[in-house]
Amino acid sequence: MSYTLNCSILLTELPILERAAAAKAAGFDSVEFWWPFAEAVPTDKQVDEFVASIKDAGVQLDGLNFFAGDMPAGDRGLVSWKGRCGEFKDNVAVVAAIGEATGCKSFNALYGNRLEGFTAEEQDELGLKNLVAATEGVAKIGGTVLIEPVSGTEAYPLKKAADALKIVDAVKATGNTNIALLADFYHMAVNGDDVAAVIEAHAKDFGHIQIADAPGRGAPGTGNLPLFDWINRSVELGYTGKVALEYKQDSATAFDWLKTASANA
Repeated sequence: MSYTLNCSILLTELPILERAAAAKAAGFDSVEFWWPFAEAVPTDKQVDEFVASIKDAGVQLDGLNFFAGDMPAGDRGLVSWKGRCGEFKDNVAVVAAIGEATGCKSFNALYGNRLEGFTAEEQDELGLKNLVAATEGVAKIGGTVLIEPVSGTEAYPLKKAADALKIVDAVKATGNTNIALLADFYHMAVNGDDVAAVIEAHAKDFGHIQIADAPGRGAPGTGNLPLFDWINRSVELGYTGKVALEYKQDSATAFDWLKTASANA
């Protein structure tokens, strides 16, 4: 199995611009990031420095999030956030430019929390418009937008795979087909989803897989999820992409499980 390292949740003791090189030193040729800037539209210099950090490290950027707001404060995306539509669409252009510069093709769009003062229908109407704009924006570089269920934030409405797939299907109904489910096995399992059933029904159409063990969101083997069974079954059913390591663990022990996995391969 080919793994990609999420450098926004791992290697966090290092500055953002040093993490791709650290991932390479740890043995990874592929990385992904959440949005690595504090704003939806960073300066050209900031973008150039980020792109250079990827290229200089000799790794492939295989995943990037759209700007999701202030995530430490609880924000989980702008897609359905009334009042920030222009900000999101400006971000799409920057995301596409980074994708073009790095060869990245997969872009995760966090849907956004439910907001007081607006109905779910109003937010979903905006969400559809923004996702159509996002799919059109990255289609120019052969990109795909990813939608994922998320745990830990009550106001986030997409908690199970079916919730995310409903959004995916709504966008596809507009004629824009470059959108897919991001199957984050950790979030799905924590939210009570039947992960095995989702794999049986949709693995061949997964746009991406991310993993962490539960409880705790640590490395494989620190919890009780059958992650490797789920990964292997996904591959058997047609999944051809990488598996992203998106867990929390100190760098000293974060990759110990890979030695065991390699020995048993």
